[in-house]
Amino acid sequence: MKNTLLIVLTCACFVAACSGKDESHRVVGELTSDRVELTADYAEPITRIAVREGATVSAGEILLAQDDSRTVARLHDAEAALKQSQARLDELVRGPRSESIAAARANVEGATQRLEFRRSEQARLQEIFTRGLASNEQLDTANAALDDAQADLKLRLAQLEELLAGTTLEELSQAEQAVAQFRARRDLAQIEVDRHILRAPVDGVLDSRLFEVGERPLAGQPVLIILAAKQPHARVYVPESLRAKIRIGTAATIYVDGLESPIAGTVRTIESDASFTPYFALTERDRGRLSYMAKVDVAEERERLPDGVPVEVEFQLD
Repeated sequence: MKNTLLIVLTCACFVAACSGKDESHRVVGELTSDRVELTADYAEPITRIAVREGATVSAGEILLAQDDSRTVARLHDAEAALKQSQARLDELVRGPRSESIAAARANVEGATQRLEFRRSEQARLQEIFTRGLASNEQLDTANAALDDAQADLKLRLAQLEELLAGTTLEELSQAEQAVAQFRARRDLAQIEVDRHILRAPVDGVLDSRLFEVGERPLAGQPVLIILAAKQPHARVYVPESLRAKIRIGTAATIYVDGLESPIAGTVRTIESDASFTPYFALTERDRGRLSYMAKVDVAEERERLPDGVPVEVEFQLD
């Protein structure tokens, strides 16, 4: 009888020791996902919400659209200015038209004829003035008209030479820079138009939408929240006694409430700072209260688990 009791007590102690050892590697937590907040860039009314809450979304998928009337108008203005500057550049590259050169030659010819007329008129008045039949004012008027005709001829000749010389390198450079400037303005306006449409940055699940169609969020205000990734991860708090044994990549077993079979997992991250600010000097009792937040990824391909479900995680440290 004594031997039987001794065997039972020994087995109980062994089981308790094994159970205590297993429990010392277990921590508790919950399933959670990385949250991605999508904010509005502009304070414009929401015109369309393309997905419902709880729907699975893919990266790049359109989720929400705002009224873009203002930015579309600015885009059209920028496109028109770009076309105008491009046309001016094309004109300078092509050079002066033959019709413009012909008109300049005609202007030179007309200015030459007017100059000859003014010269003959001035000579006639000079002769009359010498005879005493003309006044000083009449002679001065003729001299002024002759000077004006000479200046006009120089102007017309300079204009003709400018056309014959063609476009300068400086003019071409200025026109090219103007085209680049207006193209940048057009691209900026296009970016502003595109940002009135919110797209999913990552694969995940639309957790909540904070505004409805017709509402006007403020610029920078969150409007949609996405739970990222295909699977939530287990967020647990590791006690100080296990912190030195756990590394990134450590294997773990996740026990999810409601599932009969455990799930394989892997430690993604573990924080270096404790979850509360410790004292300047920690006693052994104080150190036992420290805990470190860790994320354990689900390593199996399976149907997405819901967020917020309590879990236990056992680290495979042996």
